Parts: sequence; C-alpha cells; structure tokens
Amino acid sequence: MPNNKDLIKANFNNSRNDKQNISVDFISEEVVEKVNNFHKGFSEYSITPLQKLDVLAKHLGLKNIFVKDESYRFGLNAFKVLGGAYAVGKYLAEKLGMDISEVSFEYLRSKEVKEKLGEITFVTATDGNHGRGVAWAAKQLGQKAVVYMPKGSSLIRLNNIRNEGAEVSIIDGNYEAAVKLSEDMAKEHGWVVIQDTAWEGYEEIPTWIMQGYGTIIYEAIKQLAEYGIDKPTHVFLQAGVGSFAGAILGYLVDKFGEDKPITVIVEPDEANCIYLSSLRGEREIVEGDMPTIMAGLACGAPNTISFDILMNYADGFLSCPDYVSARGMRILAAPLKGDPQIISGESGAGVGIGAVSLIMERDEYKDIREKLKLDENSVVLVISTEGDTDPYKFKDIVWDGDYCSK
Repeated sequence: MPNNKDLIKANFNNSRNDKQNISVDFISEEVVEKVNNFHKGFSEYSITPLQKLDVLAKHLGLKNIFVKDESYRFGLNAFKVLGGAYAVGKYLAEKLGMDISEVSFEYLRSKEVKEKLGEITFVTATDGNHGRGVAWAAKQLGQKAVVYMPKGSSLIRLNNIRNEGAEVSIIDGNYEAAVKLSEDMAKEHGWVVIQDTAWEGYEEIPTWIMQGYGTIIYEAIKQLAEYGIDKPTHVFLQAGVGSFAGAILGYLVDKFGEDKPITVIVEPDEANCIYLSSLRGEREIVEGDMPTIMAGLACGAPNTISFDILMNYADGFLSCPDYVSARGMRILAAPLKGDPQIISGESGAGVGIGAVSLIMERDEYKDIREKLKLDENSVVLVISTEGDTDPYKFKDIVWDGDYCSK
C-alpha cells in the first residue's frame, strides 16, 4: 500500500447544506449552440471522436467508459483553440458592433474588417495549448499574437506556438507571473488580453473562452445519444484554473438541473487550488513553481467565474499525485484488447482515467468508490483535452515508465 502522501486525496460536496443557486445562463444550451455554429465556420471543424472503452469498463466493474478525444481538434492536438478562437472572434464582432451570430469566419478575416479595425495584437499566458490556440486564431483572422510561457515550459510547445506566427517567449516565473506580465504588457502597448482565467475586473473575455469550450460537451451529449444514452452517470473533469471544468459542469447543470451527472474535479496535488478551496470553503491560491507533469493544470489561482460553479455543483474533488496521470496515459496508449487506442498527454484524460482505475481496483479507495456511487451501473465520461503535445515527455512516461504507480 502506498504512503499516505502518495494516495489520491478526496473531498466530497454531497452533504453540504450551504450550496447556492449559481446562475449558469452564460453557458446554456442556447448559448453553446451559437458557439458551435461559429466553430463550424472554420474549414478545419469536425466533430472529435467519442471513444467507447467497453473492455476497460468491464475490467473495472463499470457499465461504460467514454473518452472524448480532443487531440483531433482543428489539427492542433488540444481543445484550447475552441475557447481562444471564439473569444477572438467575439471580440472582433463586438468591435464591429455586431453579434457573433451575424458574422461569418470569412467576413472577420476579410480586408474590409482589417481596414475598419486595423491590426490588433492579442496577448496571453500559457503552458502551451491555450497560447497555440490563440496564436492560431489570430493568424486565421489576420491579427497578431504575443505569448508568454512560464519557467520550465516545453520547447516543443513553444515552437508549436511560434509556428502559428506568434511572438513567444519563456519567462523566469510561474504561470501566475506570466499572466501578470501579459496584463502589464497589454496596458503598456494597447494590446488585448485573451486569458483563460478571470480575476476582478477581467471577466468578460474569460467568459467567452469558457463558452467556447461548450462545443465539447454539446457534441458529446449528441454522440452519447447515438448509443441510446441520455447522459453519463459520472463525469470526471480535470482542472487547472477551472475554466474548462466550470464550462462543462455549467452546461450540464443548465441542461439536466438536479438530475445532472455526478461530477468529479481532478487536479495534480502540486497545483490543487480547487481541491484546497473545497476544503476551506473559500478561494485558495497555490504559490510556487508547482512541479507537476500535468503542465496544463499547473495553475494556482482559481478562475473567479467558474469558482462558484465548481464549489456549488461539483460532487467531489480529487487531488492526485503525478503517477495517477501517468498510469491513465499508459492505460489509454496500450489498451486492453478490443478497445481503441487513445494518445492522451499529461494533462489530458490520464488523470481522470488513472483515478477511475485506481478507485475501482484498490481497497484503499473503497470509501471514495462508494461515496461517488461508482458501480456496475455507472456510465463514465472523461474528456481527453490534449494529445502528445510534448512527444518526448509522452515517450518518457509511456515507453520508459516514468512516474510508475506507487
């Protein structure tokens, strides 16, 4: 049995009696349908696969496991472009005095729009995926992008962003320092911050980014219906600042109300600001370098928009050591015979699949299993938000066994 420090830590929201009725109107089905229509305007758009892992589900004693594979999104190997593209498009439409439903992708990139608005520079902080998405969107729409990455960021991810035409650099500071630099440079140069987290006084654009993520769950629910499934019983959502998790959960709350799936938030234990916040009942900030392999989740300050959604509507919060994500990556990359292979990066579905596998297999997690009501009737949905965005790190983990299970 692993040491206590190596265990998944859990906190449950089921019995709280101080929950509030938080509005999720901004991520309603009506809003997300409009978002999806915008995304469909890109020639690169296609619905990403929803993979069904029947053999793994049976092995773990579950009814179904589905993995939504975002590595196919717009050819960029990650989901983040959905938020960045929608926010950039929404910003341009607002500057034109139009609703985004009234403008096409082709119009936004037209010479006419460029002459009306001039050249706009969008700036952001990222560990890789969000910055690449913003850079791609800016390039597609004829604008500029500047991207700052935290200390320790992957050079492969940096070069991927640079290849999208952005000016990009790695700073000597953590993710929060990169966010602060983006904000300062925007004020100094008149740039526009496109950041996938929110703070006091900066919430409109992060709201648009969260709305952009709605396309994922909008597609997934329709894909589940093709299997005759109205909704999953359980959804495991990884969190950094919580924008992605809050968007997906908000949509589920709007669509299903009190009958929503049991929703579990999973984080790296080196950057578990949402988990700690759930324990203390207030917004908790994690500081320092946050040395986790889950680079896309290495964020210390919860998004102020999604925070209340997560605190009031999530059913459980898991703080996971790195080996949990590594285990999930290996399970997906080397599946049981009969299941499809899924290439999922360190911040993708690995932490969710790894957590589910351990909870179902190991006696020390019996209490978590029972409190989350995971059993032979459970239909589990996990979203793989990235592929092998750092191929060398992926090989170290999947081929060479880095971060083996305790």
